[in-house]
Amino acid sequence: MATPYTNEIPFNADEDLLANHLGSLVDDCVKEHASKKAFSCVLPTGHTQTLTFEEFGLYSDAVAAYLREELGLMPGDVVAVQAPNTLGYPVMAFGVLKAGLTVTNINPLYTTDETNHQLKDSGAKVWFVIDVFGNRVAEAVKDTSVKHVYKLSLLDFFPPAQRILLGAAMKYLKKAIPPFTGDLAGTTRTVISTGLKHLKKVGDTGRYRADQSVGDVAIYQYTGGTTGRSKGAELTHYNVVGNLSQADKREDNLEHTEKDVMLLILPLYHVYALAVGALASMRNGVHVVLLLVPRPLENLRHAFENFEVSILPGINTLYMGLMQEKWFVENPPKSLKVCYSGAAPLQPATADAWEKLTGQQIYEGYGMTEATCVVTTMPLNRPPKRGTCGTPIPGTELRIVDSEGKDVPLGEAGELWVRGPQVMKGYLNNPEATKDNFVDGWLKTGDVGKMDEEGYLTIVDRIKDMIIVSGFNVFPVDIEDVLTQHPGIAEAAVVGAPDPSSGERVVAYVVLKDSSLSASDVIAHCRDHLTSYKVPKTVCFLDELPKSPVGKVLRRELRDQASDLVNA
Repeated sequence: MATPYTNEIPFNADEDLLANHLGSLVDDCVKEHASKKAFSCVLPTGHTQTLTFEEFGLYSDAVAAYLREELGLMPGDVVAVQAPNTLGYPVMAFGVLKAGLTVTNINPLYTTDETNHQLKDSGAKVWFVIDVFGNRVAEAVKDTSVKHVYKLSLLDFFPPAQRILLGAAMKYLKKAIPPFTGDLAGTTRTVISTGLKHLKKVGDTGRYRADQSVGDVAIYQYTGGTTGRSKGAELTHYNVVGNLSQADKREDNLEHTEKDVMLLILPLYHVYALAVGALASMRNGVHVVLLLVPRPLENLRHAFENFEVSILPGINTLYMGLMQEKWFVENPPKSLKVCYSGAAPLQPATADAWEKLTGQQIYEGYGMTEATCVVTTMPLNRPPKRGTCGTPIPGTELRIVDSEGKDVPLGEAGELWVRGPQVMKGYLNNPEATKDNFVDGWLKTGDVGKMDEEGYLTIVDRIKDMIIVSGFNVFPVDIEDVLTQHPGIAEAAVVGAPDPSSGERVVAYVVLKDSSLSASDVIAHCRDHLTSYKVPKTVCFLDELPKSPVGKVLRRELRDQASDLVNA
């Protein structure tokens, strides 16, 4: 197979692009599926509320009209949305896009400093923020361009009686809603009610984006920041619509029915959830059930009991966690028909156990923020090829290169480079990082990968996560796969730490199922399955691994711990 590696299905942007603007694509979805259920939200209490496509379309139009008519914002202006998976999230985010503006999604678990950095870096003028963050608003807006702050609620769009009762319980009994600091311009109801009045005069919000180009920036999507300060990936309408259009061209796509329900546990502020969870689902008329608070995993029980979930996107840690929940193991859902995995490597032991429990296989894909979302997917018309993350989607080119940027032979590992419609414009306000990450239009992913003779990609590991022991390259994922095959181990993460004799040593962090296991037991298990230089020298036991809100293990934290431990 010659490089660059591609999909044999052609992709022509002039003919295959589903729309020229995300706002227009959303409008098309609303018109096609008007009376269907679009989004539901499940609270930890079990209470649920639903918006139809028609309702969602009306409310997001009202947001667009408010931003343009009431606040006078213009194309190029940025609006920030910071909330968990509430019904208000898609209404606000897609309302911003319908207005012809740029949206930036902020993690609601960010610290004040992290939020301030993103508000400042993105140049946001308006900030929609969840009320549980309210006590940090005054500090977070310091030295930013934010002029208007609007408070979102976990209970937005719930019936008045539930909103009052549940709101009082959250505020006064659970103390979950802190006092709001800073200047407040209004609430979700302020925006919707005033926006609806403007909408009557304006009519079609399509006029707001009539003069926009497909190359205009739609989203400033910030990287997770697991390896350093988060950077804003500039994703254009061409990037996002193009990525959806590419995936739409695959001949092995899932055939959707009127009853399809996707349970979206992953947060909408993450590109995986926004693109695969929301936009692709809307395109196909799938009912998206938003889980407000996914931890503890007991909170998922209400969703599985109240909805016949047929589509489940997740990551390795989610699938592992569900299989440790007694309620899930005793009554696994019978309505599932497809499960996806992305954002982090799927461990074979997890995939095997999930199939045994649910009867469903997990189809793994690969993507990254800088490539909008999807780069490769697993064909759905055949069993998934374990240990790989599928083949390139149409219009995507891949290269596997050595340290000098030269293509390596088929089957050998090297850095993965990507080129295609989904690849970002660059990093906002960071020309240096943009230059460092692009070579002649190719995005350097920083991931070590290899291709097989059938065109399947395997991600070996992150270049930055690679451990060098006595001159040998050691990839943590290889050791983690061995560790999680032990029946007494629930989860594992491996990092490197400085070692005077070998340069680096392998340190394993382990979460146990069997509390009787000792460090020597774990090391003995590794010796049975790994060559000597890959065997951990140090084993540390944790109650849980540190993770990002999406569920990625925070290796940076573990590396810091390991370094301190070895140097102590």
